[in-house]
Amino acid sequence: PGRHLDMMEDAAIRALAEKNIAQTREIYERSKTALDTVLESWERSFDAVGQGAVALNRKVIDIAQRNINSGFDLAKNLAAAKNLAEAMELQAAYWKKQFGALQSQAEEVRTLSSKVTADAAEPIKAQMTRGLD
Repeated sequence: PGRHLDMMEDAAIRALAEKNIAQTREIYERSKTALDTVLESWERSFDAVGQGAVALNRKVIDIAQRNINSGFDLAKNLAAAKNLAEAMELQAAYWKKQFGALQSQAEEVRTLSSKVTADAAEPIKAQMTRGLD
């Protein structure tokens, strides 16, 4: 009987953890939607140079959202782990995947940042060229 109660408690704790994770994810999704609305409003009000800054901001936010979602997935998997060894394996796999993702994300930001900088400098270069003619 004692073992059965322990299993029931474990199941109840897992269910509660999964419910908390789901509720937290729902709150996050609502705030993400509100942020997207603000960004769309900014996009409509910026000129071409400002659009580059908005694109860069969007990229950074997109990366943050991907990382947060990955964290939610880890939390959900940890809540369902059967034992400490499985939880440790899940965490190790998560960090290995996350390290690769962070390197890729840094390259995404670097590439977009270079493009935004070049695009912003283009009108200045054109103006200087016209001034020299």
